[in-house]
Amino acid sequence: MRHHIIVRVSTRILVAFILLFALYVQFHGDFGPGGGFQAGVIFGAGCILYGLVFGVDALRVVIPDAIVRSIAALGVLLFAGVGVVAILAGGNFLDYSVLGQTPTAGQHLGIILIELGVGMTVASVVILLYYAFTNR
Repeated sequence: MRHHIIVRVSTRILVAFILLFALYVQFHGDFGPGGGFQAGVIFGAGCILYGLVFGVDALRVVIPDAIVRSIAALGVLLFAGVGVVAILAGGNFLDYSVLGQTPTAGQHLGIILIELGVGMTVASVVILLYYAFTNR
């Protein structure tokens, strides 16, 4: 792909917008359609596009395997941690209303944290699947 300069330049521009759109979907998900799963898939797809154009080795330099695995684990821990904190605060598992000063504030905070954990996990697993299929 080294001789396809238009594809390489276009990809550099598009990947930035794809990742930015993934962040928009992630943090707008509690107000409208979207959320962690959709944002994770979009983020992972942006990374895969980068890997397809510049090579999987270039993507592994940008996002090493160990970091992707760590982010996947942190996403699951964040999801479960919100549930445990809710239990410790006197509510049920994933009962967001006990997380804030008011039930509405607690629900807002809980949903943002849960969706962030889901987004981190999904994006990492999508990237790890790409790494697994391109393993030499």
